[in-house]
Amino acid sequence: MTIEYIHEPTDLQCGQAVLAMLTGIGCGEVCRLLGNDRETNLAEMKSFLRERGFTVSDERTAVNRKSELPEVCVLSLETPRCWHWSLYCEGIFYDPEHGVMEDFPESKRRYYWRITPPDIEKR
Repeated sequence: MTIEYIHEPTDLQCGQAVLAMLTGIGCGEVCRLLGNDRETNLAEMKSFLRERGFTVSDERTAVNRKSELPEVCVLSLETPRCWHWSLYCEGIFYDPEHGVMEDFPESKRRYYWRITPPDIEKR
């Protein structure tokens, strides 16, 4: 899966930026489709992805090390400032606030939901 990094347009749009990176839909359009340009919640994230053919695991899984992550997942991270959405894909972290990284952004607690992209033919 190819990810094009998107920096969050505002401090409140990390979730929209993650959705934009996963779907290839622009961040402004994601906000419009969600009807939300502020903090996103898990239900919004899951619904948005599922409506576009992605499979999203129902279970939240705690994680400590990169080696424990599935190939593609959405991350919820307790950073020094706030809870924050991030994306992990095939060994790389695409963090809407901190950039493209080799390891987790600074965070105390970390959870993930496995993401399975739709088949190429369905896109």
